[in-house]
Amino acid sequence: MRGFNVMLMVVAAVVAGCGGSAGTAQADLQKQADLLAIEQIEATWHKAASTHDVDLMMSVWADNATFTIGTRQLTGKDQIRAFFATEAAPFKAENNWISETPAYKIRTTVDGDKGTLYFECHYVDVPTRTVKAVVGSDQDVERIDGKWLITDSVAATPEFVP
Repeated sequence: MRGFNVMLMVVAAVVAGCGGSAGTAQADLQKQADLLAIEQIEATWHKAASTHDVDLMMSVWADNATFTIGTRQLTGKDQIRAFFATEAAPFKAENNWISETPAYKIRTTVDGDKGTLYFECHYVDVPTRTVKAVVGSDQDVERIDGKWLITDSVAATPEFVP
């Protein structure tokens, strides 16, 4: 995470150093910095799930976010926190799972202060080295007070089609 923060500072410094004549270059650098920041949500999600850290998980959610799981919709950080703290299998103490995403399954977009993020969570049981669950998460994200946060997320088990 430290390396990511250093990279963002370098990109921000380069963006700040670009003058008016380099407006297109500055916009391109800002877009790249935003895409990296949005992707960091996925890294934080998986670190939180792998370490059972509900507070870390909640650090990527907007206060009024919604989270749809199947036909159930959770609204606001309190309901979303309660789900991760009491129901989400990766956060249960008895599960020693690592949460990971194959890089090619991450997709991000950005348009100003809004964007999207899609990734799949492959939850691997450490002792048996077997995949216990696969969940896809499709999210709307927004820059709020300078930080990229999830505003809406829909999670489901992806279908694998040959």
